[in-house]
Amino acid sequence: MDQDVTLGVAFTITQADLALLRETMRLGQHPVVYRVHRKQQGGGFGDQSKHPFAWGVLVYVDGQLARINSARGAGREWNSLDKTEKWLREQGFNIWWTRNDLEEIGVWGECSDNDT
Repeated sequence: MDQDVTLGVAFTITQADLALLRETMRLGQHPVVYRVHRKQQGGGFGDQSKHPFAWGVLVYVDGQLARINSARGAGREWNSLDKTEKWLREQGFNIWWTRNDLEEIGVWGECSDNDT
């Protein structure tokens, strides 16, 4: 199943829409940076097998989730959280949520026999 459907993404907007949405008080305060299956092959990360994931951004518009797309209609993607952070701050966001549902990072409280 499509990840955006699972997360409840209702529609898409472009970066150009952000200013008007903020001005009309339709834009939520805290976007969500989330891990996505990479579709774009730019930025020197063209090998999908080595770099299968990127970061996407969701914003709340009128209480519903919207994905940020490029002007050409493809989902905006960043290869690093540092670049995503810079872009978010340029768009006027100071706080955001981050989620990664695609990569296993371990289990909290789990320890090996060597830890005792």
